[in-house]
Amino acid sequence: MRRRTWLLGAVAGAGLIAGGGTALWRSRSRRRMEVDDAPPPDLWKSTFPSPAGAPLVMSRFAGKPLLLNFWATWCAPCVTEMPLLDKFARSQPLAGFQVVALAVDDAAKVAVFLKAQALHMNIGVAGASGLDLSRSLGNSAGALPFSIAFAADGSVIGKKLGSLSESQLGDWASRVL
Repeated sequence: MRRRTWLLGAVAGAGLIAGGGTALWRSRSRRRMEVDDAPPPDLWKSTFPSPAGAPLVMSRFAGKPLLLNFWATWCAPCVTEMPLLDKFARSQPLAGFQVVALAVDDAAKVAVFLKAQALHMNIGVAGASGLDLSRSLGNSAGALPFSIAFAADGSVIGKKLGSLSESQLGDWASRVL
């Protein structure tokens, strides 16, 4: 009986320690992603190939509110949120909020995906280097989808690792009006 009680106590203690460690790690990750720092200057100097043919030149978006989304065709949450991002992009021209989706993927796979999806937002192909860019913008986990919203002055309005919601997009849009 004593052995069983001791064993149960040890298992419970280990669970508490593991849970506390996980909570601490998550809060630190969340805090790092909430830091409102300026984007790296080379973001605005970047140019990405576009499935539409013309290069996607990031300097064209400087000085305007921007939602930058990192995604991939093989990422189920990314694919699920694409129609929401496209709807947001189509609703924002009067407010001036631009949307750019950078694929961390192969250009051929993105082209096939876009043939099946009728998307109207700006799409670029960043390839594997897109993960490095997303990390430099605060995606310490290097996971997808990752979104970051900038005000017209380049300051960060918000960051989100994981799928965005309509209310999250509305909140970010209201901060630039």
